Amino acid sequence: MPEAMHEERIHPLEKLDIREKRELLRKVAIVGVDESDEIGIVPHKSALQMHAEAARNALADAGIDKSEVDALLTCSAGVMSTVQLAEYLGIIPTYTDTTMTGGSSFAIQLEHAALAIAAGVCKVAVITHGQRGHSDRGRGRPAFDPWAPAAQFEAPYYMGGAAGQYALACMRHMHEYGTTHEQLAEIAVATRKWAMLNPKAMMREPLTIEDVLSSRWVVYPFHLYDCCLVTDAGGAVVLTSAERARDCRKPPVWVLGAATSHTHLTLTGMPDLTQTPARYSGPRAMAMAGIRHEDIDVVEVYDSFTYTVLVTLEELGFCGKGEGGPFVSGQRTAPGGDFPLNTNGGGLSYTHPGMYGIFPIIEAVRQLRGECGQRQVPGAKLALVNATGGTLSATGTLVLGAD
Repeated sequence: MPEAMHEERIHPLEKLDIREKRELLRKVAIVGVDESDEIGIVPHKSALQMHAEAARNALADAGIDKSEVDALLTCSAGVMSTVQLAEYLGIIPTYTDTTMTGGSSFAIQLEHAALAIAAGVCKVAVITHGQRGHSDRGRGRPAFDPWAPAAQFEAPYYMGGAAGQYALACMRHMHEYGTTHEQLAEIAVATRKWAMLNPKAMMREPLTIEDVLSSRWVVYPFHLYDCCLVTDAGGAVVLTSAERARDCRKPPVWVLGAATSHTHLTLTGMPDLTQTPARYSGPRAMAMAGIRHEDIDVVEVYDSFTYTVLVTLEELGFCGKGEGGPFVSGQRTAPGGDFPLNTNGGGLSYTHPGMYGIFPIIEAVRQLRGECGQRQVPGAKLALVNATGGTLSATGTLVLGAD
């Protein structure tokens, strides 16, 4: 793997902030993670129920009582908020956060929660998500603000859907760098192989390159298996101070680095269709953790589409620009390959309720604890998580470590 970006390559004015933030983050640990009781297709439960189930399960995983929770963080594309969630859970928080950057929200909120705990603003923070992406299909959704740029300059030209927007970005990458359908299919197949080892994954049937290439088109250049699932699911993460973590049920997972970036909202506002904000958040998070790419044992990235994975790996610096296709070829990212990636089966085969970014965090923590059974990466001590939101718009990058 190529060398990671060194601290000296970060702008000099950022160095002090990185060092100060590093010291703050070292005071915080992730101590609990879990999903809702059911994930997949769950029409008989509300999104709020899945938030609550995931929070309860993650707190039980940590061995922390609900009465200790004094910080709630969540977001939703609908009406969910920490105010509604706190009422439902019977919690009166002293710290609340509803940052909304799409699927990257939860990684960004983890950074916020860690800094709040380190600063003494709160003691136990719970980040939750619950969404009925499958069961709420076809229900009315809030219309675009008619004055928003996307409503004026994209929606009239049928650019409103995620698949169509990502497809345009992918086509540009294929044009500039020669990326092929077969290389994209490698990602879908490798991810499915991990899902086959995960009892909670929705799609566990074998998948081949030919299966991907012969599946129906969704929007060119994406076949069906290039696209994420649409499911119902909830997830939660619990953080607390290093001192409190000593008494928790599971070994702590440390937040070693965290960074946020976003560059645009609309597709037409993208600085470059082949770039994402991970090119900014990734190097900052890694510099904060003081690590190189070759130090990382397992990588969990947002995979709304196969292209999302390929371009994210490039932007994080695991390979050169335009080299993502060859990098993932030969089932390199599958079980047994030398680059363990999306080991839960990802949004492509495990679950994807609409905003997926909390689930890579859950899987990274489990890998670092050694809890993943057949899909466990041997000796995993360092994980990188990158969550993406919007149309390749916003990213939150985390570096997590185990003792």
